[in-house]
Amino acid sequence: MLMADPPPQSVIDLFTAIAAALSEGNAVAFLKPFDRAMKDYPKLEADIVALTAQVDVQSSIDFLKDEGDDQARTVELDWFLETRSRQDTGPLERRRERVTCRLARDKKSWKITSLDPVELFRPPDIRNNGRHSGVKPIEV
Repeated sequence: MLMADPPPQSVIDLFTAIAAALSEGNAVAFLKPFDRAMKDYPKLEADIVALTAQVDVQSSIDFLKDEGDDQARTVELDWFLETRSRQDTGPLERRRERVTCRLARDKKSWKITSLDPVELFRPPDIRNNGRHSGVKPIEV
């Protein structure tokens, strides 16, 4: 799906940076642009810390929709995650979700004030052969 107008470069840069941070296993850098007062922030933080500690993650994002102005925006993303166990025989899982984020301008930078669904970032359930419960994995 092609967008009529791409989001501002600063929004593209923000999501490029958090996707890269997740792929690098850097939970702190991933969480930095999120508003700590955001609903579900504690859950997101716990899940991201656990996810990056347990598995290697590849993350990519495509923009589907962008609305707003220079103070507030809503973006819809096609977010793809591939998680791979750090064990040689561990599972590989692919997840893909349509994610909606709201952003607000905080001085000169954007803050992510909501992200839905946060369940995309839940760590794998080790009792379920490493499979994530809640988001349907992509069949390969």
